[in-house]
Amino acid sequence: MTDAMRKQAPARLSALRMLKAALMNRDVEKGRALDDNESRQVVSALVKQRKDSIEQFMRGGRQDLADKEAAEIAVLESYLPPAADPAVVDRAIVEAIAETGAASAKDVGRVMKAAMAKLSGQNVDGRTVNELARGKLSG
Repeated sequence: MTDAMRKQAPARLSALRMLKAALMNRDVEKGRALDDNESRQVVSALVKQRKDSIEQFMRGGRQDLADKEAAEIAVLESYLPPAADPAVVDRAIVEAIAETGAASAKDVGRVMKAAMAKLSGQNVDGRTVNELARGKLSG
């Protein structure tokens, strides 16, 4: 944050302040310091919120606000591990389907739970995993 202040980067400073506040709030909720995995979950949740906001702003014709959110996403994603390889995600879904014995789209919840457990600690989008699992179960 100090570096962002010195370089007079208001977008970066704003995103970092928001991240710090979210981490502190989660610390208070838990009543203890967060471990690395919990901290990553907080950052991932903030990125997801920003992506949802961008969709809403685009529908509302507010490109300026969408650009601001996109800049915040860029800052937040620098604190996340790189995105998981699509082949790894696909393999986790196939293994989860085999483990759970899923046969139809009704079983997506069980497949999602197993696949996300296999992919924990990696930067994966739950929506993407859900879509891939639905595609494999329906086709």
